[in-house]
Amino acid sequence: MPNLDSPQVIKVWDPFVRIFHWSLALFFTVAYLTEDDFETVHFYMGYAISALIGFRLLWGIVGPKYARFSNFITGRDKVVSYLKLLLTGKAEHYVGHNPAGGMMVVALLLLLAMTCFFGMTLLAMDGGGPLAGTFVTVLNEDLVEEVHELCANATLLLVFVHIAGVIVSSFLHRENLIRAMVTGVKKVVTEKGKGEVHADK
Repeated sequence: MPNLDSPQVIKVWDPFVRIFHWSLALFFTVAYLTEDDFETVHFYMGYAISALIGFRLLWGIVGPKYARFSNFITGRDKVVSYLKLLLTGKAEHYVGHNPAGGMMVVALLLLLAMTCFFGMTLLAMDGGGPLAGTFVTVLNEDLVEEVHELCANATLLLVFVHIAGVIVSSFLHRENLIRAMVTGVKKVVTEKGKGEVHADK
């Protein structure tokens, strides 16, 4: 049996990352549910999501260690390797985002940005929004609407995959990732003589 120290409390998620995360979850949920019946609310949620994405892109460059893209964006091979080890229960523990989690962050930001862009394009075709009067108004409206809905539904699918990943990772690594995104801290068990059982590469 390994000789384990008491869990160390490590500050991981800064207040801005936590506010971004839960605000994005709320705004996307409201936007998705108001698509047909409450268009004004739907539009404003789209603007709010766009602003959050812009903030997260900036914070991913100038924010603290675990918020930076350089801390969790890895190559495809590392993501695949992590997922394979995850299936065997031997995946390396990361304090911040693991490789799969980092890939999910990028995918969600990209899909949300596309959803907002095509939503604003539809609004521009009616003469409203920040893209009114630009080149996007000459695009095929039916096609743009289909792409907008496709991106929104793909985002929803990724949200469910993300939630499943959080649950699985929390179970395998014996940590509460949801609570960590609320409190900003994680309890990391270390093995004597080996230091923290995580990587920040």
